[in-house]
Amino acid sequence: MLNIKYNIIEIAILFFGLLILFSCNDKDDFIYKNPNAPIDDRVEDLLSRMTLEEKFWQLFMIPGDLSEGKEKYKHGIFGFQIATIGSTRNESEQILEYSGGGSTKETALRINEMQKYFIEETRLGIPIIPFDEALHGLVRKDATAFPQSIGLAASWNTVLMDTVASVIAAQVKERGIRQILSPVINIARDVRWGRVEETYGEDPYLTSKMAVSYISAFEKHGVITTPKHFVANVGDGGRDSYPIHFNERLLEEIYFPAFKASIQEAGALSIMTAYNSLNGTQATANHWLLNNKLKNEWNFKGFVISDAGATGGANVLHFTSKNYAESTKQAIKGGLDVIFQTSYNHYPLFYEAFEKEMINKTDIDNAVKRVLYAKFKLGLFENPYVTIEDLENSNSVKKIDYWQKRLH
Repeated sequence: MLNIKYNIIEIAILFFGLLILFSCNDKDDFIYKNPNAPIDDRVEDLLSRMTLEEKFWQLFMIPGDLSEGKEKYKHGIFGFQIATIGSTRNESEQILEYSGGGSTKETALRINEMQKYFIEETRLGIPIIPFDEALHGLVRKDATAFPQSIGLAASWNTVLMDTVASVIAAQVKERGIRQILSPVINIARDVRWGRVEETYGEDPYLTSKMAVSYISAFEKHGVITTPKHFVANVGDGGRDSYPIHFNERLLEEIYFPAFKASIQEAGALSIMTAYNSLNGTQATANHWLLNNKLKNEWNFKGFVISDAGATGGANVLHFTSKNYAESTKQAIKGGLDVIFQTSYNHYPLFYEAFEKEMINKTDIDNAVKRVLYAKFKLGLFENPYVTIEDLENSNSVKKIDYWQKRLH
């Protein structure tokens, strides 16, 4: 009788042990954690496990880091612009204050530390995309500053552009930065515009060729580019972010070619919208521009981000919405995927539209899918960290010497 009792206990222990083991295996066998599974399957699996809060935070990008408290980001976030401070004076503020940041190694260690938190301490372990600006060089300590874009374009030398972009991309990636908010491929047809020097000039053909050379170099290095500003960011008299009224032929012949080439020839995985409106609708929520043209006709597979603070521009600049919640609804429905703001403190203004179910679930899920697709494609789930040993063995000076010799 005693032996039978012990046998039953042993069987029970074995049963519960196997149950725990299978439960652990099920967790480890999540499709999204399987590097051999197709990216689309991984995206669908991860999306099915996400809460509304987790979905929202994958669609929200800001300058900053974890220094103000990791607990704020327990639901994750799209990513951070490192060593940059955004204005917190008001919700519509677009000003970003850049600091030199640390050395290459210090930046890499800082990004590694942040990735470690999101991967190991958040519920789903979704890595971030660290991003920055690199128009004609990364604006950071130890990085190389090349001639402005208008100067590079004046060379009419796409091989030179490829060389320059390859150096910038290497200096970007070795720090752990995986997206840059460049290049500016707006057509500069009025010299009174204050951003002419950021462009490749007035010719659509030259701009397209320079853009393809620049973007291709970055995408080959595993760094996402963000051609901007979609579309026609300069209006009458050189006014920036001005209401634009162009017919479709003018757009197709002059203002669209560089963006189309950036996507279809160079494989750009991100696009930034413009502050201006196009034919009465703000670019950040323009269904014809973002959904019909960009995503459907051009078959763009990446994600669309707003310019800094532009989502709320509907109610403070264009007056096409009554508040930030309605601006958010218009933007996500209109084809925007990621809201770029200058402060963490702004998020309640935009989350309201999610929380109150003002936005169609399908529209939210489609936006999140695009972000997750990019993160899987970058390999961030398998290789989120900079290998510091490799970084210490590399020499940025050699990279600079390399391009100098190429130029000569």
